[in-house]
Amino acid sequence: MQTTAASPCPSGTWTDMLTAAGPPLLYALRLWASVCLALFLAFWLELDNPYWAGTSAAIVCQPQLGASLRKGWFRLIGTMIGAAMIVVLTACFPQDRIAFLGLLALWCAVCAFVATVLHNFASYAAALAGYTAAIVAANTLGATGGPSPDVFMLAIFRASEICIGIVCAGIVLAATDLGGAQRRLAASFADLAAAVAGGFARTLDIGGPERSDTQTVRRELVRRVIALEPAVDQALGESSHVRYHAATLQTAMHGLFRALDGWRGVATHLSRLSDNLNPQETETVLRSIPLELRSAGAPARWLADPVALRRVCAEAVHRLLALPVRAPSVRLLADESAKVLDGIVRVFDGLTLLVDAPDRPSSDHRGSRPSVPDWSPALVNAARAFVTIAAVELFWIATAWPNGASTFVFSAIVLLLLSPRGDLAYGGAVAFSLGIAVCIVIAAIIKFAVLPAFETFPAFCLAIGLYLVPAGFALACSRQPAAIAVFTAVSVNVMPLLAPTNQISYDTAQFYNSALSIAAGCVVAPLAFRLLPPLPPALRARRLLFLTLRDLRRHAIARSLARSEHWEGLMYARLAALPDQAEPLQRAQLLAALSVGSEIIELRHLAARVGAAVEFDAALAAFAEGNSAIAAARLRQLDRQLASAPGADEATVLRTRARILVICEVLAEHASYFDAGAIA
Repeated sequence: MQTTAASPCPSGTWTDMLTAAGPPLLYALRLWASVCLALFLAFWLELDNPYWAGTSAAIVCQPQLGASLRKGWFRLIGTMIGAAMIVVLTACFPQDRIAFLGLLALWCAVCAFVATVLHNFASYAAALAGYTAAIVAANTLGATGGPSPDVFMLAIFRASEICIGIVCAGIVLAATDLGGAQRRLAASFADLAAAVAGGFARTLDIGGPERSDTQTVRRELVRRVIALEPAVDQALGESSHVRYHAATLQTAMHGLFRALDGWRGVATHLSRLSDNLNPQETETVLRSIPLELRSAGAPARWLADPVALRRVCAEAVHRLLALPVRAPSVRLLADESAKVLDGIVRVFDGLTLLVDAPDRPSSDHRGSRPSVPDWSPALVNAARAFVTIAAVELFWIATAWPNGASTFVFSAIVLLLLSPRGDLAYGGAVAFSLGIAVCIVIAAIIKFAVLPAFETFPAFCLAIGLYLVPAGFALACSRQPAAIAVFTAVSVNVMPLLAPTNQISYDTAQFYNSALSIAAGCVVAPLAFRLLPPLPPALRARRLLFLTLRDLRRHAIARSLARSEHWEGLMYARLAALPDQAEPLQRAQLLAALSVGSEIIELRHLAARVGAAVEFDAALAAFAEGNSAIAAARLRQLDRQLASAPGADEATVLRTRARILVICEVLAEHASYFDAGAIA
């Protein structure tokens, strides 16, 4: 389902209106051209159902080139997997109708599960693998759902029709759009990084204006970082070079999270010290931050020469880590500031890739290990898909409805496409059903009042253009999810309803029977989402916090030492999965847990070097039992022990004490969360 828009609806003066109408109108013309080209090739090749080629072209065609190409590739992958699976199922159960339909429902459930676990166009490919199998099966099954031995050739025909649509949409988009996803993504990265650097510098600048609470600013920046993920996918679709270095862009996103975490640590420490902090201490750290990074209003300069700024930023990281200090408080400020700048260095790596800087330094970013924040939403979606599709299959068998296959197909399509959307799925399904209703009316008018007057293919293209161009324009102008769902249904589903062939049929009974079955399938989906709803946002937020606390406690007492990138990757995934409706405190608690887990990993190494592993394990044991007060008391005792007997390596001892201070401050700020479910 198309979810991106080219531009807002035109408004203002006539000049502004015409300027703003350009991109949506261009998209509408591309949509029309893609569908016509796909239909022409399908007619020329004399395929059985050429309308699937036109439908695929309409689905793949997006307002942005990168999104279209990326979606096309993943649609191709999903189509091949789905077609292969239905062939395998038919070969394994050629005479067992119940087993065949049961396993087909199970396959759709597996695809719903995978589509929920994955993101963006990879999620779309998983959903497509499920309903492609349903589409092929619908053409091979009889009136009561019996499999056919012709499934292999039908799978080839359907896959060929879909691939024709994908290729045609890609050709039209590539020929009429030079792309711009890399440029837009680079501007977004630069703007976010400049905002983080500028806000962080203002937090350190005690001598400047009075510091305000920056927590709200950081929460908004976290939301904006999460929103980068679709833009990254679009950039990967436009350039094979960028796609080869996809891990660099992932690391750049994680670098923004890392910078925000370091900023949080500094802000928390300064707020707890309040008036007891010596301004000279923060001034020492502030002087180590390059002037180029302190201004939030300089993203254009960041794009102009990211290589030089990266070099300056990397030097500042080394300078901060080696900064000679004598107090744990200043060591904490220096190390957390280095964390902020290290995150920005990773952003510069992404910027140099996106702007194709000539002297781009070589980077070996492998990305973090894929992590699933919570398996429950995927399991719920899989269960809903299996129960609903199995129920539709049973209804089809019991009634022997000749058009029951279309109901089965469209219920699977809407269910699999919308399941990953969580609490937006029901509204999207209702809007999609409304769009289908509108589409049925318009398709009937076109088929029985317009098409009989035309005999040539150019005339047919002109007739559908009178419908597709306004529908595409409205889709590109849409901003609200409900409007996007309605106009997507209107734009995409006209081809299956018209069902154009080389010898087109004008049988009204057949049309309305087909329309009724499609409408019934679309109505089943919102009913399923209402009866088996997704997990509510509040419950999902609580589960993410619960799972994080559980993993953190296990992590604290584990014998084997976890890698910091694995922990950070898991926490970044959970931050991205946190619903927008989550309370500000819940987002802050998740960031706090990220910080505590990272500090535990580093402190395990440092405590062993200073001979304090036993004392540190005792504090972690109290933390794992849900008693943050005892854990903090033991950590403070360890700090006093290290202060009185610093040992041979004074720098290591000072850094250890600074890490202890970070954990103590976080535990004090979020004691109620870390003590939740404490063992009595």
